Amino acid sequence: MFPQSLLLVFCRVIKHFTLDHYNLSLFICLPGPWGRCMGSDCGPGGSQSRAVWCAHVDGWTTNCFRVCDWHKDLYDWRLGAWNECVPVSARTFGAPRPFTCSGGEEGIQTREVGCILKSDGSPAEDAICEYFEPKPRLEQACLIPCPQDCVVSEYSPWTSCSKTCGTGLRNRVRSVLVPPLFGGAVCPNLTEFQSCKPGPCTGPEGMYSLRVGAWSPCILPQTRTARQAKRRKGKGQGLRERAGAKDPETRELIQKKRTRNRLNRQESPFWDIQVGYQTRNVTCIHRNGSAVGRNLCTPRDLPLTVQSCVLPKDCQVTDWAEWGPCSKTCVDPESPRGNRTRSRQVLQFPVGEGAECPLLEESESCEPQGDGVPPCATYTWRTTEWSDCRVDLLLSQQDRRRSNLTGLCGGGLQTRELYCVQANADLYAKLTSRPVENKLCEGPIPNRSQLCQIPCPTDCEVSPWGAWGPCTFENCEDQAGKKGFKLRKRQITNEPTGGPGNCPHLVEAVPCDEPSCYDWQLVSLDRCIPDEEKPCGPGTQLAQVDRNLCSSSPPPEPVPCEVPCARDCVLSDWTPWSTCSQTCSSKTIEGKQMRTRSILAYNAGEGGALCPNSSALQEVRNCNEHACTVYHWQTGPWGPCTEDPSSSSLNTSTTVRAGSDGQGPCSMGMQTRKVICVRVNVGQVPPKKCPDGPRPSTVRPCQLPCKKDCIVTPFSNWTLCPVTCDTAGNAVKRKQSRKRLIIQLPSNGGQECPEVLEEERDCEVPKVCPGFRWKTHKWRKCQLVPWFLRQDSPGAQETCGLGLQTRAVSCRQLDGTQADISECLKFAKAMPAITQRCQLPCQDDCQLTNWSKFSSCTADCVGVRTRKRALIGRSKKKDKCKNTQMYPLSETQYCPCDKYNAQPVGNWSDCILPEGGRVESILGMKVQGDIKECGQGYRYQAMVCYDQDNRLVETSRCNSHGYIEEACIIPCPSDCKLSEWSNWSRCSKSCGSGVKVRSKWLREKPYNGGRPCPKLDHINQVYEVVPCQSDCNQYVWVAEPWSVWKVSNVDLKENCGKGVQTRKVRCMLNTIDGPSEAVEDYLCDPEEMPLGARESRLPCPEDCVLNDWGPWSRCSLVRAEPRSEMRTAYTLRSPSVGRQCPDTNDKEPCSLNLNCFNYFYNITDWSTCQLSPNAVCGSGIKTRMLDCVRSDGKSVDIKFCEELNLEKKWQMNISCVVECPVNCQLSEWSAWSECSQTCGLEGKMWRRRSVVQPSQGDGRPCPSQMEQWKPCPVRPCYRWQYSSWSECRVESVVCGHGMRYRNLSCFVSDGSSDGEGSLVDEELCSSLELAVDGDKQIRLKEACTLPCPGECYLMEWSDWSSCVSICVKGAGVDFGSVQVRSRAVLAQEPENLQLCPDQAWESQPCTGGECYEYKWFSSAHPNSTRPLIWCQRSDGLNVTGGCPPVNPPMDNSSCDPPCLMPKSFCSEAGICMCDEGFTEVLSPTGQLDQCTPIPVLEIPTAGDKKGDVKTSRAINPTLPSTIQPGRTGRTWYLQPYGPDGKLKMWVYGVAAGAFLEEIDTTLVSVCSVPSSKIQQSTPLKFTN
Repeated sequence: MFPQSLLLVFCRVIKHFTLDHYNLSLFICLPGPWGRCMGSDCGPGGSQSRAVWCAHVDGWTTNCFRVCDWHKDLYDWRLGAWNECVPVSARTFGAPRPFTCSGGEEGIQTREVGCILKSDGSPAEDAICEYFEPKPRLEQACLIPCPQDCVVSEYSPWTSCSKTCGTGLRNRVRSVLVPPLFGGAVCPNLTEFQSCKPGPCTGPEGMYSLRVGAWSPCILPQTRTARQAKRRKGKGQGLRERAGAKDPETRELIQKKRTRNRLNRQESPFWDIQVGYQTRNVTCIHRNGSAVGRNLCTPRDLPLTVQSCVLPKDCQVTDWAEWGPCSKTCVDPESPRGNRTRSRQVLQFPVGEGAECPLLEESESCEPQGDGVPPCATYTWRTTEWSDCRVDLLLSQQDRRRSNLTGLCGGGLQTRELYCVQANADLYAKLTSRPVENKLCEGPIPNRSQLCQIPCPTDCEVSPWGAWGPCTFENCEDQAGKKGFKLRKRQITNEPTGGPGNCPHLVEAVPCDEPSCYDWQLVSLDRCIPDEEKPCGPGTQLAQVDRNLCSSSPPPEPVPCEVPCARDCVLSDWTPWSTCSQTCSSKTIEGKQMRTRSILAYNAGEGGALCPNSSALQEVRNCNEHACTVYHWQTGPWGPCTEDPSSSSLNTSTTVRAGSDGQGPCSMGMQTRKVICVRVNVGQVPPKKCPDGPRPSTVRPCQLPCKKDCIVTPFSNWTLCPVTCDTAGNAVKRKQSRKRLIIQLPSNGGQECPEVLEEERDCEVPKVCPGFRWKTHKWRKCQLVPWFLRQDSPGAQETCGLGLQTRAVSCRQLDGTQADISECLKFAKAMPAITQRCQLPCQDDCQLTNWSKFSSCTADCVGVRTRKRALIGRSKKKDKCKNTQMYPLSETQYCPCDKYNAQPVGNWSDCILPEGGRVESILGMKVQGDIKECGQGYRYQAMVCYDQDNRLVETSRCNSHGYIEEACIIPCPSDCKLSEWSNWSRCSKSCGSGVKVRSKWLREKPYNGGRPCPKLDHINQVYEVVPCQSDCNQYVWVAEPWSVWKVSNVDLKENCGKGVQTRKVRCMLNTIDGPSEAVEDYLCDPEEMPLGARESRLPCPEDCVLNDWGPWSRCSLVRAEPRSEMRTAYTLRSPSVGRQCPDTNDKEPCSLNLNCFNYFYNITDWSTCQLSPNAVCGSGIKTRMLDCVRSDGKSVDIKFCEELNLEKKWQMNISCVVECPVNCQLSEWSAWSECSQTCGLEGKMWRRRSVVQPSQGDGRPCPSQMEQWKPCPVRPCYRWQYSSWSECRVESVVCGHGMRYRNLSCFVSDGSSDGEGSLVDEELCSSLELAVDGDKQIRLKEACTLPCPGECYLMEWSDWSSCVSICVKGAGVDFGSVQVRSRAVLAQEPENLQLCPDQAWESQPCTGGECYEYKWFSSAHPNSTRPLIWCQRSDGLNVTGGCPPVNPPMDNSSCDPPCLMPKSFCSEAGICMCDEGFTEVLSPTGQLDQCTPIPVLEIPTAGDKKGDVKTSRAINPTLPSTIQPGRTGRTWYLQPYGPDGKLKMWVYGVAAGAFLEEIDTTLVSVCSVPSSKIQQSTPLKFTN
């Protein structure tokens, strides 16, 4: 424990001592510490070694105890109590104590710490305990409070003179306010005497008084046995003769009476009551206290000097029985210890003034011992399986889907029930454990709800219908029939949940005639070649066809054509056939398509082929001639998965553990569906109408889920049957119940759950209601003091007078059967008295019967009621007994007037919903908004009932059930209300990717705790934005044929020259079958709009005629060389000789963003998280789109980018989650608590609920009210209460030993702290235990002393002083609180002052004491009656003591000498004092010398160079004590240990400082210590 520097010093001392007294061969030096114990086995027998600095006579090893881990439970440190705090100065060998004390003095206290074996407490080696835990500290710093002088109050006014004449005394007294503590000055005299002379006495003074002494101890008459034997000898024969004279019937009656009396006496072995006698002396006392002859006292009736008494016997008990079994019957170090009890029996009850019985039962904590003790049951939470996922719990109030919950999907909520089970049960029980009370489970409670997901079905999406195909055979391999079909198809663009079977039909068929499987497909026509190799004229064109499938059939014939000659009319090629006007034909509708051509050059006037008329420039043909009769296959939904009879596997019933999904496949099954042929707009038709090829299947395999049986827990144990009894002592019938829980619901055809989940039965009612009561037996005969002892007393008679009688008491059960008396001691009320005073009337005494009961009253407040008694025996004939004033025979009183007044009291309770009106949710969980937590409730105010004397009575007296009830409203929460979604806007782009938007707007804000609104914009709207894709070919420009040329320079002869052609251009909606209908022009791309007019030169006859230019070739930019785009034309009519054709090739250079473009992909932003229309929250999808953008920034059709095979590196869809709006989930309201007060006006009952699941997202927040209260019914507070002690009564004499009495009465109050209560009938307290303020020892009388004239005596105890804190004001030091009371001395005769007893005081600890300051004050008014200088407490009370021990201030307000020291000032009391933070240093004359900073002790730690500043503070009050001045209080300490648990260096310094001063520093030690290991202890440092 000490630094090595100190060890070096110790080694030197030991060497010096050894050399002087012992042989050098026995020289030793301090060895090193023992090493760790090594050995092969645990326990004794190991060995350990240590290093020594010199040779050691005991060798290098010794036996030791090897510690193992399992020893930890066997050994532990025993901590002794801290010893008294010893001042540091006392341990420094004569160091002077400080002259002044500011707050306290530093000290050190020590204690004993040792390692023990826990089983028997025997000591063990410290090394064993140190193996597991460092040795606790042996000493600590403490603080010794400064001495606290006694503080007393001001004197009371002077009493009157003790005599009316002659010389007497008058007194004034004061009381102790603060006792002397910690060696402070003792209390001064509490009484001050002053002689007084009212005047001379005119007659003789009363010099003598009769004084009654105390009763002697109770004893038995010594001659009692002999007297009884003599009496029996003399009277026995006569009795026997008289008894024998009686007849047998009389003897039998006497025997029965004796038997009954013997039963009544119930002689008990628990007490032996002996009646004895006691005496007292009556003496005549002179005023000076000396005894004189009785004849000097004034003759008067002497008090009794002898009386009957009960011989006192102390309680006797048996030895303690063996300890009972430990209430804890299992092993678990973590669980609380058990208790065991032992008891002892009463052998002899206390009788008379005998010592009371000690405790008959005691208990101690225990742990079960032995090898066969099982481990304690541990408990854990179990859960039922999760309920089905429900989306409706998340819907807001205005959601229209609340009315139709079918199809809801997405995020939902599922719940489960919790129950507590035993965790360490056997393996089978772990699966189906019996539920126990939930309060047995500790630790975190599992969630009772969780978010879940119902997968939203993906709807099938299909493309538009394709064009009708050709008329083909159903099966080209079987072309026997002539029936065929035209088919049109569409594709699935979005695969639905459950596969393509859930999509609409994808094929439609139209029956047709003359089907064929293959036909020549015209690809192109070659140039027209004139016949016979002529330059112009009729010719043919060869058709270019696809020959792959039609190689077996002849190809199509060449097409006739004509090459115009030089003077012929020139026509353009036919345009392509237009789209068919109808998709099918009927009797009234035919499909048509058209093609046109135009005149490019007119013929010459003579010899050339003429141009046709305008009708020949247009051709029309029928199309889609098939009838409008469309057929398709229609499928029904798939049926349930059923067992496949062909499959060998069976769907066996399986028990699936709750909590698993339980959906694993058990076998393969089969699903079927209905497939029918449907004619569009007609209905079902025979199947032969539909083609067989696309017919859907009707059967598919499926997986059968396993059957799940219902799983329930075993029944819980039956609830307890508490036995309660009614007022008549009969047991009240009750019921007990048990329940079991469903932990897995059946599914897929598994075994159903049992119907009975709760059972109830009647409790067994005991025949006898448990309980015990005392039974009292008849009082025995009144026993007088033996006559020979009292025959000398004046007026005594042998057969009458005061005596004592006793009775027996036995223990009974409530039904009257005998019970052991120990049961009544435990469970019954206080034992009735077994003795009482009695009076045997003398012959001259008047004897009367007891009072009868009062007669009944006909009505309250009306008439009177009476009771009577009568004279007995000879008293009827005595005249003095007939005096009704002395012996009244009747009493009359007014009938009680019971008037009751009811009035409300206290505040209104919370608004409480009726219990029955609440809607219970699943598994007892409350989800705000989905159960009734609002609406009309009731609030309550307590009613109180008073009688006509303003005493509190039961509320039933006022015909009230205890409450005023008033309807109230709990406002229902209203969620944020938004409009429905608007329609989607049009896509922001007509070509490529854009966005579309929809919005909601705020209709109503939330209130009363409703769901909050989502984040709104500045106009209270919320938006949803998604990307959209517009087909760039959705709208196309359609140009009609060019009109006939309008020649400007008309040459009617030639019909040629410059002219204009026009045509109509329209924007049309494009479909799979081609443009269908005209739309607004703005929907088409204006840049792509064809020309509506063109100017050109109309060729003249014999000019060259070219066809229209072909399309430009694609321009591709190569950086190495510039490229050009080209277009070509060919000659339709060759020119005449001498004329040339224009160039048939046209070329333009390629220029970026003019006629040549680059293309690249552009990705849009992510959309908001998109949910299914039937979902509220949960998993959704964010999408984005690819856009093809031209290098000039224009969006174009995606095909331009696809043709370039550009890389698509982007993910187009990602999953996302929309947070679910989970409303706050609350537990059920708990049951109403017990009333906070058993009686009174302020009792409240509470119930509470807790948050099971806090709100999430935009869910409804938790309400603020988590507890509710309502008043308890007002019940009167009855209590037993003592009256004040009566004056000391000493019978008919003046002074001496007497008795004082008090009554025990029943009081009623309203339970408030300031309510004193009112006296009521004792019957109202009959149900209470007979105790006053918890004290069961009822004392209604006690001995007292009435001082005789002239005696000096102690006054009664003063009241307890106010609670005072023993502290240092402003320094934060508190030593607890104390209060005190005192007894002052009163004297009557100046001659007897030397006989006065000592004054007394006693103190007790208290709480909440006030910290006072004491200051000197002086009066500025010389004529004041108050002393010029006095000490005053900070609460304004003038006191003696407590002020600082300095010269009191002068009588002026200025300081003399003046306060010239730094940091000083002159106080209002004229005293030089120091500023805050400084303390006064006084000169020997008591004047202020200087102001010194209050030091702060800075204690450095190992890891902190600056040190940690420690201050002292109070932790314990003073001990209660009745010792006179000089007692010791609790101690206070500084913390001597640092944060690392090591003893701080300053403690070593304080402990060893004095010791080091005495060491001879010149000694030279032979023990060498390496200098590197010497540590320097850090010195104490004081900082300002």
